[in-house]
Amino acid sequence: MQGEMSYLENHFDKRMDPTLLVPDSKSVVSLLLNYYPEKLQNKDSYKISKYAYGQDYHFVIKDKLKQLLNFIQEEIGEVHGRAFTDSAPVLDKAWAAKSGLGWIGKHSNLITKQNGSFYFIAELIIDLELDYDYKTTDHCGQCTACIDACPTQAIVEPHVVDGSKCISYFTIELKNEIPSVMKGKFNDWMFGCDICQDVCPWNRFSKPHNEPLFNPKPELLSFSKKDWEEITEEVFQEIFRKNPVKRTKFSGLLRNIDFLKSH
Repeated sequence: MQGEMSYLENHFDKRMDPTLLVPDSKSVVSLLLNYYPEKLQNKDSYKISKYAYGQDYHFVIKDKLKQLLNFIQEEIGEVHGRAFTDSAPVLDKAWAAKSGLGWIGKHSNLITKQNGSFYFIAELIIDLELDYDYKTTDHCGQCTACIDACPTQAIVEPHVVDGSKCISYFTIELKNEIPSVMKGKFNDWMFGCDICQDVCPWNRFSKPHNEPLFNPKPELLSFSKKDWEEITEEVFQEIFRKNPVKRTKFSGLLRNIDFLKSH
């Protein structure tokens, strides 16, 4: 169900065995970093997933992980390891759940009781034995809000997402034209999608992050649909400098906006 995301088919052995990524590794340290924004986009706007409001999380988090690894080395001594955040064939969510940080919701995202699910997940894989934590219990109960709310029926059953039907897939990963069968189903999302998280009852506990690098450019919050429809490449490059939206490129964002306009 990975659609054109052929990279998901690769390195299955490394996903299952972290020692192939980090020789002699003994432990995975799972970490979460909140990205829930203080202010949301203008209501009359094409929408961008909240994780993409500020600077690209890969760089922000990698710097923090390097600081943490340096701290471990200063406190403990010679410890070797590598930092990961959505950047290698690692089981981010499964490991975070196994470490007790939260549970996997029916939308396949990690949920925490205290703060919901608007988090990045990151790891240090290190060659140090630790006292290990245990997984927590599932608190979704009979709720099916995420499944019911998905306009493209991408959540085909609890905990199973058909990636090739997800709005995030169509607006970010898909390089070809968006299938016309999806017309009218995107709810104005032009990059990513937060619907399954927005409707989750646990996200009523979400609190704004305190990471200045995740704060958006003012234009991102104030732009109307008309502003997005008239965006130039120069403005695109300025608003999304060092931002995840650059992944879809200017041409990809225009394709998404045209699709929303015409459907």
